[in-house]
Amino acid sequence: MRDPNADELAAMADLLGPLAIRVAATLRLADHMAAGVTTGAGLARRVGAHPPTLKKLLRYLVSRGVFRWSEERGYEVTELGAPLLDDAPGSVRRRLSMDGLLGLAELGLVGLPHTVRTGEAGYRAAFGRDFWQDVSDVPDDANVLAEEVAGVLDGEGRLIVHSYDWSGVRRVLDVGGGNGTLLIELARAHPGLGGAVLDLPGMARAAARRIEEHGLGGRCAAIEGSFLEPIPPGYDVYLLSAILCDWPDDDAVKILRRCGEAAGTDGRVLVADLNLVYDDDDPDAARMNLLLTGTVPVPVRTLKQVKRLGAAAGLDLSWEGPTTRRRTLLEFRAH
Repeated sequence: MRDPNADELAAMADLLGPLAIRVAATLRLADHMAAGVTTGAGLARRVGAHPPTLKKLLRYLVSRGVFRWSEERGYEVTELGAPLLDDAPGSVRRRLSMDGLLGLAELGLVGLPHTVRTGEAGYRAAFGRDFWQDVSDVPDDANVLAEEVAGVLDGEGRLIVHSYDWSGVRRVLDVGGGNGTLLIELARAHPGLGGAVLDLPGMARAAARRIEEHGLGGRCAAIEGSFLEPIPPGYDVYLLSAILCDWPDDDAVKILRRCGEAAGTDGRVLVADLNLVYDDDDPDAARMNLLLTGTVPVPVRTLKQVKRLGAAAGLDLSWEGPTTRRRTLLEFRAH
């Protein structure tokens, strides 16, 4: 007698469905169908695919209800597949695209055996590169990380904007500042404040665009660079928001040391680290914890441990702000 649990478990472990949908998202198949390209040969030409193999993919996605096919109309997007359209409400197309950073992060889970065995991020085991090394290689139009991950400043981010004394600060460097969201909010909340985002080229380009879109080009800028290399001097505050939590201790100390060197004795290093701990009753907690651990090291550090990192980098704690269940807020100065 066949155990029904075996069938259910095998269905849960089936990788073909998720990967087929992600290929469709990457190739923008739904958008091409909506634009009137409805034959297998036409779609293959449009996306540069191997026609017989693309036809197999299309037939599979038809069988799963994502697309439909008829002799009269060719391939069409179903209601189920509609979120694969770029302009659909709640579109998931860019999030699922294998060209985007979020798609890459989840594909890196093929290195999960390495993560479980060693506790190290499996992304490198899967691709031979650290996750953040791939940031600049992602096409700008696919860089959904710049929109979905860093695009909304949550309550914890506002803690940085309003709980620190920015009154005497003229220039801030948001180190690893992503798409510039935090710097933009700081500049809007404090009219006398300007500064720059320092990030890898892909994210720096996204930050430059958003800064211009918000009319802040005269006060803010984006600089291409790595915080593991020497950091530009001359800023009053060097801000590290949710950066150290992506790095093991040795690298975190190196990042802090770079900021301290740039700040000198007159500047400050403001650490707003992220404590990635999720409530046990959060339905997405187990998934998110495993996903993050498989992608980046995500050390969960206590306030005391963050202070120790600062001391190891040769920095003195000069101010301690409010601490929440998601953030620490600490100011350091160089000796």
